Amino acid sequence: MKPSSALYQALATDAGAAAVRGMRRGIEKESLRVAPDGALAQTPHPRALGSALTHPHITTDFSEAQLELITGVFDTTEACLEQLDEIHRFIYAVIGDEILWAASMPCVLRADAGIPIASFGSSNVGMAKTVYRRGLGHRYGRLMQTISGIHYNFSLPEDFWPWYAETTGRGGDNQALRTEAYFALIRNFRRHSWLLLYLFGASPAVCKSFLAGRDHDLESFDEGSLYLPYATSLRMGGLGYQSDAQSELQVSYNGLEEYALTLRDALTRSYPAYERIGLEVDGEFQQLSTSLLQIENEFYGTIRPKRSIRPGERPLHALGERGVEYVEVRCMDLDPFLPLGIDATSIRFLDAFLLHCLLSDSPPDSPEELLALRRNQSRIVNRGRQPGLELEDGGRLRARDDWAREILEACRKTAGALDAARGGSACSDAVTEQLARVADPGRTPSARILETMRSSGIPFFRFAMSASERHAEHFRARPLDAAVMASMEDACSASLRAQVEIEAADEVDFATYRRRYIDQELLPGRAPPAA
Repeated sequence: MKPSSALYQALATDAGAAAVRGMRRGIEKESLRVAPDGALAQTPHPRALGSALTHPHITTDFSEAQLELITGVFDTTEACLEQLDEIHRFIYAVIGDEILWAASMPCVLRADAGIPIASFGSSNVGMAKTVYRRGLGHRYGRLMQTISGIHYNFSLPEDFWPWYAETTGRGGDNQALRTEAYFALIRNFRRHSWLLLYLFGASPAVCKSFLAGRDHDLESFDEGSLYLPYATSLRMGGLGYQSDAQSELQVSYNGLEEYALTLRDALTRSYPAYERIGLEVDGEFQQLSTSLLQIENEFYGTIRPKRSIRPGERPLHALGERGVEYVEVRCMDLDPFLPLGIDATSIRFLDAFLLHCLLSDSPPDSPEELLALRRNQSRIVNRGRQPGLELEDGGRLRARDDWAREILEACRKTAGALDAARGGSACSDAVTEQLARVADPGRTPSARILETMRSSGIPFFRFAMSASERHAEHFRARPLDAAVMASMEDACSASLRAQVEIEAADEVDFATYRRRYIDQELLPGRAPPAA
């Protein structure tokens, strides 16, 4: 992708800097709760953390032992990380001797049966969450679902859009303009997300217990670990949230309508392999539907268009009604060298990178390009730091390092505008740090993990366990002050009361609720396809 010269020239002005000053972000961080010996915790979600269904900042992902920590939306990096830090300190105040696993690839796991599926209570909406996860377990296995990561939510401020409309000469419906721009960002992000896997990938190795009895192409690092010498993010490859069934999907990002139409068939047409699982067995729902995708969130991509949803509303319906509100970046591993799993430098670079993706020319995608993107991702996941690696770009091969430097030099321009808006040089410094990682792959997290394991003579489990213990000590050594602690305890109590109210308000049985949810109109104004 090439920078749009008019947009970049306008961005360099005072008006351009003002337009991006209030850029907004939020973080969702997944972490496994583990026992002191590193085994997956078998305890239920602690009641002292409130209701996983209704708490705004602390919930669970797939497993009862897989916490998901959610910040609010902030216009400064510092405020976002401060809240994430406070959530960690609160959790450590109430989970006893358990700790949070510091790595994306999981701790010692024995079998699917030892991975408890998250419970969200007896309400219809809570049961739907549990049944969805039960379906994921049937379809992909529970082991795969314990892989954790960081999701980065990004949006432009209100003041950006009038500037963008004037600079591009586009009038008309403001929300339509935003949706079109976010889809342009997404197309470019998908073209260049390989760079994030190279720069921030932190899962080059796994514990052998994770792949016991499974076919794989990894090499033995030591008696307890498997790896690939130049791997960056095995989490984003065949070991992660992938499936042969989903590999058949060719989802277009050439605008909201094409995106929705290409997903709709997978959401509405029954899939034979999932029919064999059964929808309901012995009076218990096994999955939300027998379609290729139970719900939109089952489709895994490196980035998603997002819109806040109303109670009982499906994501595609929300997008169709009100357009794209923000994007969710989903390819960031937990960095085990960082207590929060991410730091300010990473966030500042993400901001510059995402703004570059939005402002650059973004031609339509094609089925051929989508296949090339998959091949690039596979190369980077498995061989990303290999000297001389080449990637596909528009039908030709390009040296990884040359292409990476080209992207990063373009990101300098957006970083400069962000620095002009905020003062200082923090964003530009973040880009400089990534250029150093291109020049020296040994500075990437994936290389540092393998070097630490090698120089210390420890397996992946011991490396990740030691990092987890250090982070636990880091948070426990800084207890929250009394006022903040009391406020967070109040939020937990309020969430428990809210769950009770939701459960009491149900007026139909779960079977009826599930049917109404699944039958919901996905594209407002368009009839659903025949089942």
